[in-house]
Amino acid sequence: MKYNQIIILKNGMECCLRDGTESDGQAVFDNFNLTHGQTDYLLSYPDENSFDVIQESQFLKRKSESDNEIEMVAVVDDVVVGIAGIGAIGTKYKVRHRAEFGISVAKEYWGLGIGKALMTACIECARAAGYIQLELNVVSENIRAISMYQKAGFAEYGRNPKGFQSRISGFQEVIYMRLEL
Repeated sequence: MKYNQIIILKNGMECCLRDGTESDGQAVFDNFNLTHGQTDYLLSYPDENSFDVIQESQFLKRKSESDNEIEMVAVVDDVVVGIAGIGAIGTKYKVRHRAEFGISVAKEYWGLGIGKALMTACIECARAAGYIQLELNVVSENIRAISMYQKAGFAEYGRNPKGFQSRISGFQEVIYMRLEL
């Protein structure tokens, strides 16, 4: 999927939200490793990154050529500072109406509106792709993210008290949320 929008952040800076391209491989790889080391709320740790730069570039190329999936980047001063995407749950008839959503923003840029803008753009792309339901998982202690999701209309539909096992804090409860599109 294609996407391109310029937004003004809370600090007055410009941020470009656009679909990631093959040439963004190194920047997205670096941002993934950075963000996954800055918070304990994401699915994995930097040393668990299953992609190298070439694989990341190929992944971004596939997403940019897709009709129903996207990997979006938030760029400030030519630096990728955030990533978000939607991916199909599956291609079988019974699940092809569902997509999953994921997001990460570099800590230095928290609180500027990038997360909300990426989420809103991904919701827009999910609707355009014809999905009926967008889903996400969030650690129950991540109050700021939960609040943002709820304001966008996501509703909780379940919890897993041992959804994640953190290297830092032990088990983390994971909340399952969904948005009807």
